[in-house]
Amino acid sequence: MSTGPKQALYAEFASLARALGSQHRLEILEHLAQGERGVDALAERIGLSIANASQHLQQLRRVGLVVSRRDGKFVLYRLADDNVLNLLSALSDVGERNLAAVDHIRRDYFDDRDNMEPVSREELLRRTRDDLVTVLDVRPPDEFAVGHVPGAVNIPLGEIEARLAELDPDHEIVAYCRGPWCVLSFEAVAALRARGFKIRRLEDGLPEWRAAGLPVEAAG
Repeated sequence: MSTGPKQALYAEFASLARALGSQHRLEILEHLAQGERGVDALAERIGLSIANASQHLQQLRRVGLVVSRRDGKFVLYRLADDNVLNLLSALSDVGERNLAAVDHIRRDYFDDRDNMEPVSREELLRRTRDDLVTVLDVRPPDEFAVGHVPGAVNIPLGEIEARLAELDPDHEIVAYCRGPWCVLSFEAVAALRARGFKIRRLEDGLPEWRAAGLPVEAAG
């Protein structure tokens, strides 16, 4: 049977869908949305062997979701463009609406830690300009250094208990991390509310903030 142009296109789209058919590759894309990473750093952050992480990256690169460049002896990877974020967001939205297991996980884990309405990007931008909130970035320092919401304070989740004195309990806090399902901000919200802080989450994370054309600062 001959294959027409429509069938050829669907075959290519199917290869893209297969590349997304791995939780590890989806997690790799989330990490690359924070900034460029080498294989070693990605493997350590996600808990994979270097060989396994490299194989996942090659599959993502073959379908054009990531691109790479050489920096001396190292190869650095990044998302191909902001359309990859849109694809991940669409996948998340469809899953949340149509998969019962996703709804159970959301209610059992995420809503248990924070069932309040998150802060929109537009509201946060407006409130930061009026100095009405403290913006808290709970990602690791290397991700914060690559880019963050202007004026944000970086306190990684694991350091919050030891650095409570750096936060004003009378000032509202808005926390964010890697994206809408990043557990770091949910855990930070739960921990700080338990200590009497007034805190909410940003609706998503730094990659979506950047993709929306909003201002981003970098360390140094």
